[in-house]
Amino acid sequence: MSAKVKKVAREEAERVRSLASQAVSSGTYVYPLKGFLYFLSHRSLWKPMKSKLAPVISTGIGVTTFMFVFTYLPQAAILAIFNGPLAALTTILLVLSESSTISNLLSRTFFIDDALIDTFDGTLVSRGMTSLVSEGRQIRPGSDPIGKLGKLLKKPFARFSPDAIIRYLIYLPLNFIPVVGTVMFIILQGRKAGPAAHARYFQLKGMKSRQKEDFIEQRKAAYTSFGVPVVLLELIPVAGLFFSFTNAVGAALWAADMEQSNTTAPNLRDQAAKAE
Repeated sequence: MSAKVKKVAREEAERVRSLASQAVSSGTYVYPLKGFLYFLSHRSLWKPMKSKLAPVISTGIGVTTFMFVFTYLPQAAILAIFNGPLAALTTILLVLSESSTISNLLSRTFFIDDALIDTFDGTLVSRGMTSLVSEGRQIRPGSDPIGKLGKLLKKPFARFSPDAIIRYLIYLPLNFIPVVGTVMFIILQGRKAGPAAHARYFQLKGMKSRQKEDFIEQRKAAYTSFGVPVVLLELIPVAGLFFSFTNAVGAALWAADMEQSNTTAPNLRDQAAKAE
């Protein structure tokens, strides 16, 4: 039995190493940074965020303050049993993660859902992907990428995702494992955050569920590589909601690069139409 366990452990370790190597070589971890820089240098993309700034900041500050005041000490006491002196640090990361999750859920549900779509679409338009964006919304004449965005024809983001919350709660106990558990928690969150950032892209491409799953599976390492820095940036109190917008820009830049390099199978929309 022990030999079998060792064999499985070796195989799993090799799989993780291979995935990590592919993730690094994919280079997609730079897109959140590219999104940040692109956002700063393209003031027209600020419009959707500026319209939601006050409620988003208030939500982030309120949730983070509440979580640290009322949940930090109880969780630190529990984690101290497992993590010893590292409990102070791991609890901070845990509370930040919880605060970020709650803040993002509330903000996306009530405030920034449409604004993130506008930011993603506007970035694609600024990169010359107007025809792609026209699959999901009306396009107006003009030169301002955001100003060109008309009425939405398709809206991909669910306002509430119970699956995401369930996954988060399942992964949460990993934080009881000193250091390694927290790292695993962030990586697992990143694996889901990567594909989630391209929900709008998948819809604009006309991908069906199976096509989307295959597309993600083929780029699993790249999506994890992209998703981990996305998660880390959005863990930052209050500023994490700002990074939601820059990450949307980064996701759109990656999508535009894939379109330009023809790595997304241009006939996907035709295949989807035939499947209907």
